[in-house]
Amino acid sequence: MIGGGVVTSLFNSAVLAAISTDNHTALAPTGPQAQHIFNDYKAFYTVCIIVYVLTVAIALIASRRHRQDTDGHKGEAHPPLPPPQLQLDPTREAKMTFWVNVCIAATVLILFGLLFVDFSTARAIHQFSSKPGAVNIVVTGHQWWWEVRYDDEHPQNVFTTANEIHVPTGRPVKIVLQAADVIHSFWVPNLTGKKDMIPNHSTELWFQADKPGIYWGQCAEFCGFEHAKMRLFVIADPPEVFDGWLNAARTPSRPPLEQIQKQGQQVFMLKQCSMCHTIGGTPAGGRVGPDLTHVMNRYTLAAGAIRNTPGQLAGWILDPQVIKPGCRMPQNNLSPHDLQALLEYLRTLQ
Repeated sequence: MIGGGVVTSLFNSAVLAAISTDNHTALAPTGPQAQHIFNDYKAFYTVCIIVYVLTVAIALIASRRHRQDTDGHKGEAHPPLPPPQLQLDPTREAKMTFWVNVCIAATVLILFGLLFVDFSTARAIHQFSSKPGAVNIVVTGHQWWWEVRYDDEHPQNVFTTANEIHVPTGRPVKIVLQAADVIHSFWVPNLTGKKDMIPNHSTELWFQADKPGIYWGQCAEFCGFEHAKMRLFVIADPPEVFDGWLNAARTPSRPPLEQIQKQGQQVFMLKQCSMCHTIGGTPAGGRVGPDLTHVMNRYTLAAGAIRNTPGQLAGWILDPQVIKPGCRMPQNNLSPHDLQALLEYLRTLQ
């Protein structure tokens, strides 16, 4: 927890308003990779508009000429019959052939031009991976949540979180993508393009956030029943704020102090919670579900399905199938006292 309470203080109306704001769009790039992709899109879009306008204009001209030819024969008892063999005027035929060749050549040049723009964009994005000082993160797609592991050359500094990726602004980020079950696709449109996550095959993705903010991401490959509720967001912080968050995230959970919190920890350990979840600094080491060491510092639960509030958390614990049908988390039949104690304990995980 940054400075003992900075992260919690961020979870206020301003943060909730930022999360609810719809900025899930590639039309608002905030990093060099997204900017290259946006420039590529503008080039293709401009060409499509020009081609569409020219096509419609030619169609309207042809329609007008046809109408004029038809009006010229009105009032005649019998329209003239076509000649037995249609023979075009040589001059007109040469003119038509010339314009057909011009259109073919223009089409080929346009396609090759767009191909060059596409290759240039891919090359610019790929060259970004050579920049030093990158943050190394491994993201694993599960049905239906995101496991986020921050790697480090010192094993004691490696830690895991879920569904939220904190990154520093102005610094390259290397994402190693993996899939634990089926094919997923990582996509944060404000920062980078889509990248598939294939089981037993790791891939890499690079991006950089130039502007602080909260950027929604989404699984872009249909991966099962709750695919639409497999969201994440990238939190881009100034470097000094990110360093504070990073140091806090590496620390284990604090032991509970109050009696009801200790009872809640016992509920967590004795029930099935500890079989699926990890809490650093405790014997709980389950790997089926997300790591809960600092769960109360997260803005949402269930991969963006609900906000992280006490009421939403209680509903998620008791019956997650109501909120996210088909998820791997089972129902928990807890007494009101055990549920309250568990909530009080989870509130200490900051």
